[in-house]
Amino acid sequence: MILKDKVALITGSGRGIGREIAETMAKEGANIVICDVNEESAVQTAQDIESLGVQALGVKVDVTNLADVENLINKILDKFKRIDILVNNAGITKDNLLLRMKESDWDAVLSVNLKGVFNCTKAVSKVMLKQQQGKIINIASIIGIMGNPGQANYAASKAGIIGFTKSVAREFASRNITVNAVAPGYIKTEMTDKLPEEVKNQMLGLIPLKRMGSTKDVANACLFLASPDSDYITGQTIVVDGGMAM
Repeated sequence: MILKDKVALITGSGRGIGREIAETMAKEGANIVICDVNEESAVQTAQDIESLGVQALGVKVDVTNLADVENLINKILDKFKRIDILVNNAGITKDNLLLRMKESDWDAVLSVNLKGVFNCTKAVSKVMLKQQQGKIINIASIIGIMGNPGQANYAASKAGIIGFTKSVAREFASRNITVNAVAPGYIKTEMTDKLPEEVKNQMLGLIPLKRMGSTKDVANACLFLASPDSDYITGQTIVVDGGMAM
């Protein structure tokens, strides 16, 4: 098991891609911290993770609140004494054309998707810098690379994550901490399942592999970046999109 006894914190991991990442790392031996804005989901997912034979902690956390995040870090250190992996996965969408987009919708998306990454990375980095080792993985999106009508706020937040990743990778490299991003394309989730068939077909027409990705595809990329196999990779963005953005 390539992550045996490592401690991994995954934000927004009560369901969807975050949960898949948590389960994938747990199966490779990592102890898991589930944090989500939904407390019931966080606690239940942590209980499910423990059935895989590792330790888990489920905590309700608002990643936009630095004090809340720092409190989470203290809880993790009390239980596990260390943090080896951070996956900044928490994110939201509030789509609309720019002329119709409310200022509150812009602020909410930037706050969760980008400020949340700043808060969690800053809090965890204090631990990793002392340890002189760590893996930070930020979930971006191909929308942050390509742009998309009706998603100016989301695109800006995800493009910001890519720039943030490169800057922090340069800051932390001397302490043996790697910082990378994963940019998923169209992934089959509860949200995409609700899309009309016409929209799904339009999406598939843009993907050279002619299929949507799975949450497992994203989780496997994160597992690679969390493993020793990626020790000489930092400041990079791995695109998981079936060739859509090439």
